[in-house]
Amino acid sequence: VQLQASGGGLAQAGGSLRLSCAASGRTLSSYARGWFRQAPGKERELVAAISGTGIASYYADSVKGRFTISRDNAQNTVYLQMNSLKPEDTAVYYCAARASSSLVTVKSGYNFWGQGTLVTVSS
Repeated sequence: VQLQASGGGLAQAGGSLRLSCAASGRTLSSYARGWFRQAPGKERELVAAISGTGIASYYADSVKGRFTISRDNAQNTVYLQMNSLKPEDTAVYYCAARASSSLVTVKSGYNFWGQGTLVTVSS
């Protein structure tokens, strides 16, 4: 399985970006998917996750109401719509997949990782 993240870049505070994570090598329609981020000097943290069915989702408190995770199983892709961006959202964002339909909030629960995509939010 390979995960390819894209969509990062520079945004102004209050702006929006949409990240994409395309999977190849296997159909991940039943896999839970997640987006993590890691800011300089900080631990990698879970931002949002979605179950394999798409019914359940999780958001970190810091992004609730601003970020939305979604999936398109036909495209084998998961998205992270980021609105009302803040400078503290600046980080490298990583997508991940879990070989189970149920979502979890710990890094160790994810089996596959993409390369990071850098998001920089200027004030």
